[in-house]
Order: sequence, then structure tokens, then C-alpha cells
Amino acid sequence: MLVKEPFPIAKIRVPVKRVKTLDPAKVQQIAESILEEGQTTPIRVRKSRDGYVLIEGLHRLEALKALGEETVEGYLVRAALH
Repeated sequence: MLVKEPFPIAKIRVPVKRVKTLDPAKVQQIAESILEEGQTTPIRVRKSRDGYVLIEGLHRLEALKALGEETVEGYLVRAALH
């Protein structure tokens, strides 16, 4: 079961492929929603050597950065080893 926890935004790396999909208008819309309601949907990250790698929630993460937040609520996903 996934447990929601806070993650330091500075320790989350966004893969280059994901950055290319960033829509500034969507970030602005989500930032406004976060100001009114707070962060309602957690992001998903996985552990890396020096922090975390974003799996899901690029626009939420960028919206929180734009608002000057230092942490983001999210789930730590543990990848299954094959």
C-alpha cells in the first residue's frame, strides 16, 4: 500500500523526456487550484542514488515550485526487480 509523504522538491529530478511535455498554461491553472484547495493529488517518485526521480505529476511539481513551496506530497513507488 502506498503511503502519502512529503518530499523535498529540490531532491526530485525530472527526466529530460518529461520536461519536453511541460505546458506552462497547465502549470498556471494547477498553481491557482493549489492556492485555493491545496495539493489534492500526490505525485509519484522513485528512489535514486541522490534523491528521487519523478514518475508522475510534472505539472503539479512545477506548480508547487512556482508557488515557492519546498516540499510536495507524494507516493514513493518501489520498482519491482525482474
